Amino acid sequence: MVQAHNLQEEDYRGTRFQNHPLSLKGNHDVLVLTRPDVITAVHNAYLEAGADIIETCSFCATSIGQADYGLEDQCYDLNRAAAEVACLAADAFTAQDPSRPRYVAGSMGPTNRMCSMSAEVEDPGARATDFDAMKDAYFVQARGLLDGGVDCFLVETVFDTLNCKAALFAIEQLFEERATRIPVMVSGTITDASGRTLSGQTVEAFWTSISHVPLLAAGFNCALGPEEMLPHIETIAGIADCLVLCYPNAGLPNEFGGYDLEPEPMAAYARDLAERGLLNIVGGCCGTTPAHIGAICNAVDGLLPRVIPQVAPLPRFSGLEQLELRTDSNFTNIGERTNVTGSRRFSRLILEGDFDTALVVARQQVESGAQIIDINMDEGLLDSQAAMRVFLRLIASEPDIARVPIMIDSSRWEVIEEGLKNCQGRAIVNSISLKEGEAAFRKVVRLVRRYGAAVVVMAFDEQGQAVDVARRVEICTRAVRILREEGFRDQDIILDLNVLAIATGLAEHNDYAASFLEALKVLRAQFPLCSFSGGISNLSFSFRGADVIREALHAVFLFHAVQAGLSMGIVNAGRLPLYDDLDPQLRECCEDLILARRPEAAEDLLVLAEASLAAGGREEQAQAVAAWRTEDVDGRLAYAIVHGISDFLEEDLPLALQKYPQPLDVIEGPLMDGMGIVGERFGSGRMFLPQVVKSARVMKRAVAWLEPFLEAAKQSANDISGQPKVLLATVKGDVHDIGKNIVGVILACNGYQVIDLGVMVPAQTILESAIAHDVDIIGLSGLITPSLDEMVHVAKELERTGSKKPLLIGGATTSIAHAALRIAPAYSGATVHATDASRAAQAVLALTSADKRGAFLERNSLKQLEARERHQKRATKRVLLPLETARKRAEFVDWNRATVTIPKSPGITVLEDYPLEKLVENIDWSPFFSTWELAGRYPAILKDAIVGAQARELFHDAQSLLRRIVAEKLFTARAVFGIFAALSEADDILVNGAGGREFRLPMLRQQRKGGAASFNRCLADYIAPAHAGIGDSLGMFVVSAGFGTAELVQEFESQHDDYHSIMAKALADRLAEAFAEHLHQRVRTEFWAYAADENLDNEARIRELYAGIRPAPGYPACPDHSLKDDIFAILDAENRIGVTLTESRAMLPAASVSGFYFAHPQASYFGLGHIQADQVADYAARRGIALAEAQTRLGPNISS
Repeated sequence: MVQAHNLQEEDYRGTRFQNHPLSLKGNHDVLVLTRPDVITAVHNAYLEAGADIIETCSFCATSIGQADYGLEDQCYDLNRAAAEVACLAADAFTAQDPSRPRYVAGSMGPTNRMCSMSAEVEDPGARATDFDAMKDAYFVQARGLLDGGVDCFLVETVFDTLNCKAALFAIEQLFEERATRIPVMVSGTITDASGRTLSGQTVEAFWTSISHVPLLAAGFNCALGPEEMLPHIETIAGIADCLVLCYPNAGLPNEFGGYDLEPEPMAAYARDLAERGLLNIVGGCCGTTPAHIGAICNAVDGLLPRVIPQVAPLPRFSGLEQLELRTDSNFTNIGERTNVTGSRRFSRLILEGDFDTALVVARQQVESGAQIIDINMDEGLLDSQAAMRVFLRLIASEPDIARVPIMIDSSRWEVIEEGLKNCQGRAIVNSISLKEGEAAFRKVVRLVRRYGAAVVVMAFDEQGQAVDVARRVEICTRAVRILREEGFRDQDIILDLNVLAIATGLAEHNDYAASFLEALKVLRAQFPLCSFSGGISNLSFSFRGADVIREALHAVFLFHAVQAGLSMGIVNAGRLPLYDDLDPQLRECCEDLILARRPEAAEDLLVLAEASLAAGGREEQAQAVAAWRTEDVDGRLAYAIVHGISDFLEEDLPLALQKYPQPLDVIEGPLMDGMGIVGERFGSGRMFLPQVVKSARVMKRAVAWLEPFLEAAKQSANDISGQPKVLLATVKGDVHDIGKNIVGVILACNGYQVIDLGVMVPAQTILESAIAHDVDIIGLSGLITPSLDEMVHVAKELERTGSKKPLLIGGATTSIAHAALRIAPAYSGATVHATDASRAAQAVLALTSADKRGAFLERNSLKQLEARERHQKRATKRVLLPLETARKRAEFVDWNRATVTIPKSPGITVLEDYPLEKLVENIDWSPFFSTWELAGRYPAILKDAIVGAQARELFHDAQSLLRRIVAEKLFTARAVFGIFAALSEADDILVNGAGGREFRLPMLRQQRKGGAASFNRCLADYIAPAHAGIGDSLGMFVVSAGFGTAELVQEFESQHDDYHSIMAKALADRLAEAFAEHLHQRVRTEFWAYAADENLDNEARIRELYAGIRPAPGYPACPDHSLKDDIFAILDAENRIGVTLTESRAMLPAASVSGFYFAHPQASYFGLGHIQADQVADYAARRGIALAEAQTRLGPNISS
């Protein structure tokens, strides 16, 4: 708007700056002093268009922003004048229509400096400014704006949250000095498709970092157009307990820096956002003219504003990502090794100035599962403030470390404050106390709150440290009262009740742990929203040197403390044994000491400690005689089941047969007792899936050993009284069964009879088996999308036969929406969707329980109703383009300048008996752990505080089996791939296959309506069209690592070893995916060689940082599985390598992968999304199939 006035240098100088030594042209903020008439005209134009709020012309009016013009000393005047000019304009419009008041927001821009990032690549710790300079600059700006009369402050275009926190600090400081307050709004900027700010924060982390200030509104502006901003507005609208504002650019900038989104389309986006209930304040940023504002006003007129949600008051902290402690969260592990007082190595590195290696220590903490890292620089020989500043700035340059929140640990306030000035996220101060009295305490907590941190409060006051229940409760209650008075929310308070050493030889210390636990229970009930923490290692100081004893004490204490309400603690998770795995004698002795049950417990534990030291530590202890073998036969069998030990079955089962009159009594007695413990522990989270599968293996082997005796007694293992029966099947056309098998194991461990029909099971077989076995529940599984239709078919057949048995649906492609929209309407019996094995078990338990069934089905019906309503709401708001319009919005590829690489090895290549050892290094292990329902990414999961021990054991077993598979060549890997001449014709790809045969491969195009700068993609866009006159190519492949899997699985199943059977299939899948990744790399660099210089490690390949893509039929960009027919025909895959397709296009062996190779550098993965009937009909014609068949194949993508 200002640019339209064609202002010259003299306009910017006016009389006031006539002799200023620097050019001022382009400094729009100075015009409020030299040409206020121009700024007034701009304000009036937007007010006339219908704006309720206008911004002051002060975006860059800080001493930092004005330094380029030499006007640092003019900032107060600039801001005051900017406010006065805007207020005069707004007041004039309010006077014209008092029923519609107009407001002025004091604009406080981000400056051109960053507190969180270095401007020097070679020095990541360098900063162009710091928190204090930023705060002081914003303070002058805020003072001028307030004196000029603004109605609110708007800290906007925030790309560095630490800058924003400096602005908020300055504003709060001003409010305190003036004893007044006006509303404050904050608007961040998401800079690109990463969904993060320029300084790296997610939307959730950004909100958490600024939520300490009572904001009028928060939201986003600039950088993005309304379409691109939508997901970020959706996110903040769901978590912000204030108004939400949104003022995007008029689309994305074009190649000339202009904005092309016209007023009406932009207004349509605004209306869509408002109709979704996401907005309270809406407007526009760059490129937005008065015409845009007028159109937006008309578009949202009469619509209801967003209702502020009731956000659960949970503890939330942030680094680059948010950490939310939910009521169902496990114990939060605080990394302890970045502490100069607790780690000799870290202390040495910091004292030597080796901050780079010190960062490695921090990274290892995060990789080991620390969700917060504690940083302490309190060392007498160290400049602690400088060390804290340097280290935190270096951490900010390491996203893999900076993603977690920081706990700033010091006994000195000046060091803590230095840390707070260098944390953009919501940090935690560790710690403060009432030791110096209430006045000093209040002074510190006010500053902590102003810096936006949470706080750890020690149970310590003027009288000293609390050591009993009464004093702990007294001090903490007093501290919480004061913190509340100073504006802290309970969820921002962490109470440390003092974990103190026990077994010191002094009798008064004996109940320190017990009183801690009792005080914890009392205070948790009194302050349920507060968190509770402690330094766990303090407990065991008396046992230094006896690591086995110390670790056992920590495990037992944590077990009881977490039950009592402990939220977090500083503990070395990598040295923490599982409570249930402790030697029973040691565990009992630890509990006697911790719970103060026996006065001689400390002495007994000292004896065990001496024995531990004499034995040489952990390994010798593990080799000691197992106490469980001294129990009676019932106890031994139950223990063997729980711990997955099959070594003694042949010794113990004959003794059980001597004790029990019938072999079935052995199963129903000690064996089922063990399985009951397994089910209970799994349900409570004290056992994990791999352990459960091992327990099931022992149970199967025990039953198999008893089978001849059961036969002789004319009994059957299936005669167990009262066991509900569950039928499981992978539906016809699908060969994937790992998930189904895991569900079967879990159900068996919970006492259910499981009838597993296997894979590729026709509907008729399912119906007949359900009747023959009189099952209670039918479970259907499937991995590929055609299985969804087969499940609907099974449901219809069940309905036709009058069945009312509950139907349990699961598998990777299934969802609550699919179950609610397609299966449930076809079947009058209950239809339940389960997302994983544990939820499947919970559903079966509820469905077979007379007490729980009714309430469960009611909740299930409500979930499905909500899913249908969500689907309908999305469908009514979904805007799709006609196919021809979408084709005109194809991604632009400049084929006139394109360089097409001629493949080095065109045609078909077959790789027989490919070396498995070459594939092992390409394995992506994270999905392997997901198969076993262990949450986490490899390799960090191996050191996870919760599942790390089990993950390590599972990984060890997988490595052992993998080594055997490779060494004995139990699996055979084969591949066939080809690179063929190809060209595109509209949305089709024409491939010149072997022997000159031409194949037409029709592709599908996105039809979702996007902004002016967005595309409607189709895979054919990445192949050169015929008119380009250049020869392009398309690759395709089929790989398998599944040959031999069936034989190995059969070997394990004959041994009743579900654990290794499932593992074999999971490893085959991983090897197949590794083969696909490995082969793609060879194609890129060797066979096609369009990226011959590529040098990526396995992690980079897993993250898909390479050029080109390998999409597969059945996946988001290419959902029609039938294109596999073409791949298999072109490559002659069945004859060349023996991989076949089922009628539903599942591949056999199951551990197989197929797809296409695209080489163009613009090629990227995308999702097709929803399409309209016009494209379905067009696709049917191009594919040469009936419309009904096309509708079936593309059903999940067709807009309803």
